[in-house]
Amino acid sequence: TPVKTLEPSVPVAALDEEEGDTCAICFEQWTNAGDHRLSALRCGHLFGYTCIERWLKGQAGKCPQCNKKAKRSDIVILYARTLKALDTSEQERMKSSLEKEQMLRRQAELESAQSRLQLQVLTDECSKLRKQVQELKALVAQHNVSASQQAGSSRACLPGSLPSSQSQRKYHLEKVFVVSQTGNCRVMAYCDSLSCLVVSQPSPQSTFIPGCGVKMMSVANLKSSQYIPIHSKQIRGLAFGSRADGLLLSAALDNTLKLTSLATNTVVQTYNAGRPVWSCCWCLDDTNYIYAGLVNGSIMIYDLRDTNSHVQELVPQRSRCPMVSLSYLPRMASASLPYGGILAGNLEGACFWEQKAANSYRPHHLPLEPGGCIDIQTEISTRHCLATYRPSKNNPCVRCVVMELTCSPLTEASEDVVCSSNPVQTFSVGPTCKLLTKNAIFQSPEEDGSVFVCAGDEASNSALLWDAGSGSLLQKLQADLPVLDICPLEVNQTHFLATLTEKTVKIYKWQ
Repeated sequence: TPVKTLEPSVPVAALDEEEGDTCAICFEQWTNAGDHRLSALRCGHLFGYTCIERWLKGQAGKCPQCNKKAKRSDIVILYARTLKALDTSEQERMKSSLEKEQMLRRQAELESAQSRLQLQVLTDECSKLRKQVQELKALVAQHNVSASQQAGSSRACLPGSLPSSQSQRKYHLEKVFVVSQTGNCRVMAYCDSLSCLVVSQPSPQSTFIPGCGVKMMSVANLKSSQYIPIHSKQIRGLAFGSRADGLLLSAALDNTLKLTSLATNTVVQTYNAGRPVWSCCWCLDDTNYIYAGLVNGSIMIYDLRDTNSHVQELVPQRSRCPMVSLSYLPRMASASLPYGGILAGNLEGACFWEQKAANSYRPHHLPLEPGGCIDIQTEISTRHCLATYRPSKNNPCVRCVVMELTCSPLTEASEDVVCSSNPVQTFSVGPTCKLLTKNAIFQSPEEDGSVFVCAGDEASNSALLWDAGSGSLLQKLQADLPVLDICPLEVNQTHFLATLTEKTVKIYKWQ
């Protein structure tokens, strides 16, 4: 038959529909009833029933379209009035495009995670290099000062003496935070990676959420944030380590040591020490270890990989007074005390636990004045510590003594050393000491090698700032109540100083 020419008005879709309704053997439309009803083989091809039946009788049992084996029993009658094929090519193309985009997204997420990890590694390396640079600056400044003193006068330079600050800048009040209207705030700590200051306080809603927790304050924008409930009794110690994940270590009188994530504002680990915990600190050489100072003078060592109990207990050698302060000194090759270890202070003295190995510590008792020591703080880079003493019969005022930590060989043939402390400077504060205040010793914001000492004065409700090198009083930072804790901090190369009373936090900016 001659090929029919399509009229211009006939759409292409109509042709497709006609082709989909015709039998591939006789080219006639199949029906939904009768002899030429719609039928199919196992291979899926469609024909009229009588056409495919005759075909299979005479063509050795093969499908006329794909030549696959077929027999009369394979014929299946389909009950459909019409059969139209849906064009899913666009859908398949979009599906393929979606799968490709998902694969690219997964690849991008993987690359992003790898980049974040590399950034974290580089950030940690940068922090280490900055510490080394500060250490070298301090050593250079000490060398210059000692050289100038030797050249300008015949007076011998005392060992452990510190350079004096020549800066004309001071701390200026920047912000006042009211933390608790009822009082009872006790300690604070600063997280450098999150630029966040945390302050211990009793629960603001003690009826619904009893106990104690911390109030978060952003130093970057000077705004206070939410309260996080942590302990059931008063918090005595807060500490952040060198980790970048914002884990807060807290010690309290409810016999527990806890780790709280500031990312999720939840407690992620709890250790029961069995006794009230007075102080805590991180190991700065291995961030898997934390330390807790107990009321009986013991130091509990915990491994974050062991969630059950402590891995070691350092038993006090002499007195069993409460461990009021714990600080960790990391290893530093160029320091006067190059070894790492724990500087522990109780109410009757201090002990430096030299870390010989992973689980081996050797005690060195420091020659402090007997009795009356209420706090010991350390300055890591210069290896100086600050011991605060109560008033006594011989000394009617509170005294803050700056001491240099040193070591010397035990014997000529032995590798063991004896660690000691030499007084460098003494500051008198005031005649009153009813509270266990925490003072601070830190490097000058000028980064010129000088060291500052800041201590709370209960008699005048203020914090006194001295230059440890010259011994001169630099500033008197006034407060409404006795200052309980002092915390120097740095945000975007801007230096601040935070002072805490039982109700408020004052932020001072160095300018």
